Amino acid sequence: MPKFAANLSMLFTEEAFLDRFQAAAEASFTGVEYLFPYDYRPEELKDRLDAHGLTQVLHNLPAGDWGAGERGIACHPGRVSEFREGVDQAIEYATVLGCKQVNCLAGIQPEGVSHDQARETLIDNLRFAADKLSHENILLLAEPINIRDIPGFFLNRTEQALALFDAVGSDNLKLQYDVYHMQIMEGDLAPTIEKHLARIAHVQIADNPGRHEPGTGEINYPFLFAHLDRLGYDGWVGCEYKPKTTTREGLGWLDGVR
Repeated sequence: MPKFAANLSMLFTEEAFLDRFQAAAEASFTGVEYLFPYDYRPEELKDRLDAHGLTQVLHNLPAGDWGAGERGIACHPGRVSEFREGVDQAIEYATVLGCKQVNCLAGIQPEGVSHDQARETLIDNLRFAADKLSHENILLLAEPINIRDIPGFFLNRTEQALALFDAVGSDNLKLQYDVYHMQIMEGDLAPTIEKHLARIAHVQIADNPGRHEPGTGEINYPFLFAHLDRLGYDGWVGCEYKPKTTTREGLGWLDGVR
């Protein structure tokens, strides 16, 4: 059975953020992830992890002004210095939290910047981040995201991401495969996961349509979970979905696969 991590940016939002750690543990999650840790002191978050016996599975590199609609800056030629400063900040947090992998959001292709410019900037930034993180034994991930939810997002398909990784040329860069996003963009989930399993270090889930919990949409999650087991996937599965009602009321799917 896969190891499931609660995404605290989306789950248990009935609670204040720092109280979600306890809520996740009480729901029998052993790992947590969330978008960003930077609004809190790392020691404050570490105390919550330790108090509830939780593993910090993942967080993102700083991604620009999230509240203003930015969704990453890694493909922005004019913000390379900001990106690199963000790598240092992510290392600081990941080290304190014991987090062994961080995700890079490529971002929306900037207006006035060509596809080739954005791609080369992203390659250079990923190469820089992968190298710097490798010295701290932290794995770099990057994630394709669907362009229906985030129009213009630069990295949006599996093969595109892997071709870009080949150009980066680092062993310290792997794929974060979000089932929800890839169902929208390309489907063919099980064969894609099987084909590229060696390059997938983290899986995230939500059903489609609606981005709600498994069992609310079209994706056959019992099959996919069994498929991951058959393939020998030993990474985490991040539960990055929006509960249809409340988090606790929607956790029946999890009882069915434990």
